[in-house]
Amino acid sequence: MSEQDPNRWLEPAATKVRDPVTNRSVFLAGLIGNASIEGNTLRFDLNFSKDHSRADRSAIVQALESNLQGVGWQGNVIPNVLVEGVRRGSAAPKPAADHGHDHGHDHGHGPKEDKVRGMSGPGMQAHGGAVELQAIPGVKHVIAVASGKGGVGKSTVAVNLAVGLAAQGYLVGLLDADIYGPSLPLMMSVDGKPVANEQKKIIPLMAYGVKCMSIGFLADPGEPIIWRGPMVMGVIRQFLQQVAWAPVDYLIVDLPPGTGDAQLTMIQNVPISGSVIVTTPQEVALLDARRGVQMFRKLDVPVLGVVENMAWMDAPDGTRMHPFGEGGGKRMAREFEVEVLAEVPLDAAIRMGGDRGSPAALDTDAVATVFRSLATKVAEALPVS
Repeated sequence: MSEQDPNRWLEPAATKVRDPVTNRSVFLAGLIGNASIEGNTLRFDLNFSKDHSRADRSAIVQALESNLQGVGWQGNVIPNVLVEGVRRGSAAPKPAADHGHDHGHDHGHGPKEDKVRGMSGPGMQAHGGAVELQAIPGVKHVIAVASGKGGVGKSTVAVNLAVGLAAQGYLVGLLDADIYGPSLPLMMSVDGKPVANEQKKIIPLMAYGVKCMSIGFLADPGEPIIWRGPMVMGVIRQFLQQVAWAPVDYLIVDLPPGTGDAQLTMIQNVPISGSVIVTTPQEVALLDARRGVQMFRKLDVPVLGVVENMAWMDAPDGTRMHPFGEGGGKRMAREFEVEVLAEVPLDAAIRMGGDRGSPAALDTDAVATVFRSLATKVAEALPVS
């Protein structure tokens, strides 16, 4: 076989990956098709059945990418993930530009195949083209940190989770996907303008051993980001696929609050290993947090658990107060049968750490222990080899 024959690389890589559905190798199971090499990019279809869970698909993609590196492939790897002939996140296996006909759309309700109304269909694309599910080369796990409601400390949790994982020796990336309200530059005390490498990928900035990317690095301080949804979707896709993240064990993505374009773009764009839901104890926050859990479950993204922020406050006399209510995170965790990953106190040290760009997880006090424990639980739920 010649160097430009895709099977020269795919056959030895795929033969070493087991398909859990057929119990054969991915190569012998016939999951790989339409392989080609374009320049330094290896493209191929992965044809899964509906019996393949999202975890199965993600594990196979990651194993193939790792094995391809092992057999000497040094270029980009772009697998096109399809489930019984339907591209993941698309309404049907048709050219993306063909929007002039009905194609089975349920008018007013989006494509029939959509698990969430309006997820795809005419106009539901990022600037730059259709959104497709593609693993990020060199990234083992993508973890979404989300909340249904703003102001619950989601960014604080994302930053301290990333720093906590890095402190335990893992390779960590942190993506600030809150385009309208970027907070990563302040909370990680990092600024500057990222540059591109020879492969024209953006090099993330480093802080506390964490690779960081945010729209805040590219916009002037205080400049409002006044963009429509497709532009936001396009930037998030660029930050996921056109940043030089590799090698990374865990890419933590700080999502904006809610269940809109940013969340759907990310879920459609990359295989997500798990999500962490952040809430405060009061019912108004729990109401929106439940919507976040339901969104991830509808879209087959595992929910690792719940972080209850501002769970209590220690008064000067030693008594424990619950200004936002008590036990809300535990009740929600029981409702959805997930774990309470952490209960974070309302503590001035956390606020001051965020304001001065020195995350609380860097310290050695009780608050830092909470975030280190959170990092440990996430790493145990999603181990890396």
